[in-house]
Amino acid sequence: MKRVCFLLKVRPERLEEYRRRHEAVWPEMLDALHATGWHNYSLFLRADGLLVGYLETPDFEAARAAMAETDVNARWQAEMAPFFEELDGRPPDEGMFTLDEVFHLD
Repeated sequence: MKRVCFLLKVRPERLEEYRRRHEAVWPEMLDALHATGWHNYSLFLRADGLLVGYLETPDFEAARAAMAETDVNARWQAEMAPFFEELDGRPPDEGMFTLDEVFHLD
């Protein structure tokens, strides 16, 4: 499994609503994430809006491409886009800034 970490920035005025939305992620979105290879997926949110995402997957590009093919992902990304800064018109799943792993303790 490849470990993937990414960053996004949630607008400060939308932090509480963002948290609420993730307390009730749509069941069909959860099913799509599982089906397309997103495993051990977590989001961490700092008080200033920095969002850190982590997941494990055999192939991140394949997992992203498979999610992009789902109708539920298109709907979810359209609803989530207004929560984020600096996406330059891209949906959040395309605006992720991925980080290079430099150390891992197993």
